[in-house]
Amino acid sequence: MRLPIALAASLIALPSAAGAQTFKSSAGDLKVETVVGGLSHPWALAFLPDGRMLVTERPGRLRIATADGKLSAPLGGMPNVAASGQGGLHDVIPDRNFAQNRTIYFCFAEPASGGARTAMARATLGEGKLDDVKVIFQQDGPLSSGRHFGCRIVQTPDANLFLTMGDHGSYPNEAQNLANHLGKIVRIAPDGSVPRDNPFVGRPDAKPEIWSYGHRNSQGAALHPTTGKLWEHEHGPRGGDEVNIPEKGKNYGWPVIGFGIDYSGAKIHESTSKPGMERPIKQWTPIIAPSGMAFYEGAMFPAWKGNLFIGGLATQILVRLSLDGEKVTGEERLLQGLRERIRDVRVGPDGAIYLVTDNNAGRVLKVVPAP
Repeated sequence: MRLPIALAASLIALPSAAGAQTFKSSAGDLKVETVVGGLSHPWALAFLPDGRMLVTERPGRLRIATADGKLSAPLGGMPNVAASGQGGLHDVIPDRNFAQNRTIYFCFAEPASGGARTAMARATLGEGKLDDVKVIFQQDGPLSSGRHFGCRIVQTPDANLFLTMGDHGSYPNEAQNLANHLGKIVRIAPDGSVPRDNPFVGRPDAKPEIWSYGHRNSQGAALHPTTGKLWEHEHGPRGGDEVNIPEKGKNYGWPVIGFGIDYSGAKIHESTSKPGMERPIKQWTPIIAPSGMAFYEGAMFPAWKGNLFIGGLATQILVRLSLDGEKVTGEERLLQGLRERIRDVRVGPDGAIYLVTDNNAGRVLKVVPAP
């Protein structure tokens, strides 16, 4: 794919924020090197077919980075973003047919009267800007004052889109209310319409976009490479971070069941299980503060094929989960000592593991075997 002249002219080389570091792992020593530094709270990255990366910054900027460390100026055409608290520009993905249609999808905290809500837009990637930007989904329900937007996007082989959303922090009980989108995962078509086989289509008391509900604040989602099922993780309060496999129409319990307590120490949940509500396949107490999720299918780390990688924010680690089908069989905590909040995790076309660090001077990092 030819790089547009206007964009090529705007690419500049940035100095690395730090030299390469080496860390121990079960697969041997890992080298962590900076691809791009100098980013302001980057939130997500996504690979384009030619190997370049889309990178979002929470203040509302979308950029393009190259494998050799060049970074574009912010792309024009971005809609207004509510960059306050936890809100801002969040996830981005290219359409499965990007090479033909140059379509991307991104989600963000959209300003609304008195607050903000999660929204998803589609656009065409043009020369240094976004063209034909259209908001295709807007979260309905009580507005957020700057917390719990969720906002991960996954596209399935049939082209439909999953979008995770949080409970806005102040409204946990709304995750059980099918009449709004808080604490839900929704499924929509690329034009924003509702797929006919969504579980609540035709129910007057439910939003037809809803796929699953009872979620707190999901900031990681990915399709299993073998089964094609959606997996997601979500933040618990003080304890109770979860990994779930959200199935059609099912209730994942927040805030009725769970494993955490309130930040004050007060009890939140009725119990850890209840008929009609799904328990997680994995939970962490104390929390890891998960963000970003990727299944490993590359060739660079053959021992880790099929494993699940999750970033840690408060814990500043990369978590590797070994799996047997839908059962977690082991956990390894990697990159301890990196001392950076890991916001996103992706596997590159070269088989390396790429990370985004959520800091004032955030970076895109590349994890490879050490020589």
